[in-house]
Amino acid sequence: MTTKPLPLTPELHAYLVAHGSPPDEIIRDLAEETLAALPDEAMMQVAPEQAAFLTFLTRLLGVRRAVEVGTFTGLSSLAIARGLPEGGRLTCFDISEEYTGIARRYWERAGVADRIELRIGPAGETLRELPLERHLDFAFIDADKTGYPVYWDELVPRMRPGAVIAVDNTLRGGRVLAPQNADDRAIAAFNDEVLADVRVEAVMLPIADGVTLARVH
Repeated sequence: MTTKPLPLTPELHAYLVAHGSPPDEIIRDLAEETLAALPDEAMMQVAPEQAAFLTFLTRLLGVRRAVEVGTFTGLSSLAIARGLPEGGRLTCFDISEEYTGIARRYWERAGVADRIELRIGPAGETLRELPLERHLDFAFIDADKTGYPVYWDELVPRMRPGAVIAVDNTLRGGRVLAPQNADDRAIAAFNDEVLADVRVEAVMLPIADGVTLARVH
């Protein structure tokens, strides 16, 4: 089978970002504040091209009910909420009042706070508070890597037929090929689990640190 590997150099990455929908002032300010306030954790924020992709995908799918696991300072949730139609709802799950306090300010500034509900607590427990029926259109998982299988198992039965789950960091900087720590090993095992899950069809995209999209049957 013919392959077309792409050497994504820093220069090519900059070109890629520059030729997509550009981040507006709110996204730029959020990224800058996150880096200034949380320099050691700022890498947990989604990349700018991911934010644009999440808004685009949410609109493309016609999402009305969405869930996010792992909100941090709110860039991904802001992107998803912007893609929702009037009456759409996003429920966010996180454990940090500090990080999500930044998120709340930017949701308000962007005019999407009324679309977002934030639930604080371990997502493995709080996800179980969601209705058991298949009602969700979209989910985004970007939290602690060892928790991915738990979040997956809670979300898949709640996704309507045709719904999509997006999972971040599924390439781990390429270390899925030779895991170096517990998070790498957890993601490598999770990727195998998704591949074997007959409830979904999945594709892995080389966006940022790897994004897996899974369409639920």
